[in-house]
Amino acid sequence: MDMPIGRVRPSIQGLAAYRPGKGAAQAEREHGITNAIKLASNENPYAPLPAVTAAIQAAANGVNRYGDHRASALRAALAERVGVDVEQVAVGCGSVGLLQQLCLTYVDGGDEVVFPWPSFEAYPICTEMMGGVPVRPPLVDHAFDMAAIADAVTERTKLVLLATPNNPTGTAITTKDIANLLTSIPNNIVVLIDEAYREFADPSLGDPVTDLLPEHRNLVITRTFSKAYGLAGLRVGYAISDAEIVRELDKILIPFAVNSLGQAGALAALDAFDEIKPKLDGIIGERDRMVAALTDDGWKLPPAEANFVYIPTGERTDDLYLDLERAGVVTRPFSGDGIRVTVGSEEENDRFLKSFLAPPLNET
Repeated sequence: MDMPIGRVRPSIQGLAAYRPGKGAAQAEREHGITNAIKLASNENPYAPLPAVTAAIQAAANGVNRYGDHRASALRAALAERVGVDVEQVAVGCGSVGLLQQLCLTYVDGGDEVVFPWPSFEAYPICTEMMGGVPVRPPLVDHAFDMAAIADAVTERTKLVLLATPNNPTGTAITTKDIANLLTSIPNNIVVLIDEAYREFADPSLGDPVTDLLPEHRNLVITRTFSKAYGLAGLRVGYAISDAEIVRELDKILIPFAVNSLGQAGALAALDAFDEIKPKLDGIIGERDRMVAALTDDGWKLPPAEANFVYIPTGERTDDLYLDLERAGVVTRPFSGDGIRVTVGSEEENDRFLKSFLAPPLNET
């Protein structure tokens, strides 16, 4: 018998790889169709503004040199934008890169990481990568059960991970609810508030940077340029936390993880936010239109606070997803539970609604 190549760590051997949303081209090949659309990965349907594209193109002239490892100018701009000291800002390869840094920093084998479930699929991967133990209090009516999360915390807990709005359900929690949790668990447990979809959520939910961080040094808030800013392909995320936590995260920042093109694009996007905001308002309007159409058809949906809609399709999930895909509309299924549909352009959303609501797809 041939010997295995290398000796893989046990925690990696049994690890499930991250599963990205299927692309339109792949669906076309699999089903022999054309003109498929991708509503599977919660991407912004609009290309970057010309000023942002120009900044990226200008930065491309210098890609023979390494970018600024710390992304110092971007950190400074973000600190000014959110109103914290620059020492409180970290950067990473998307917000998921910062999640990985957080697990590398705090989780040893056997340590517990608490997160509601279902939620972002990278949470168990990053936990188990370190030999950590995922603890998954179940959602109730597609929303977080905050009492169950608090009860799940033990002396072995190192991290609590909360995505708000939650992926895939789109539900969100208020800073008041988070404050109640923070006061009920030890302050030596780091709590992550993952706000990848913050710009699409109701502002009345609160801002953890201003509402919570001044009183809770164990809090980490992550955000990204992938969704609202439309820079998913550049992979730029950032964290806001206590300076002590940022210093630890920076120790394991992969050299030049945020490349020079990403830094240039993110800085330009920050400067252009007033021009980006109307596009975000349009996405929110389209989301609400989709929710209304589905609700009018009899579907009971959880509150949608992100740039996607979650449809609890239960046991019909796999069949409905496959029928949509054969119709050229690629969504994201969560087998036995529901389908997550990204809010696309008006034309794309019309196509989804027409396909999903028309018989026989929607026969009950």
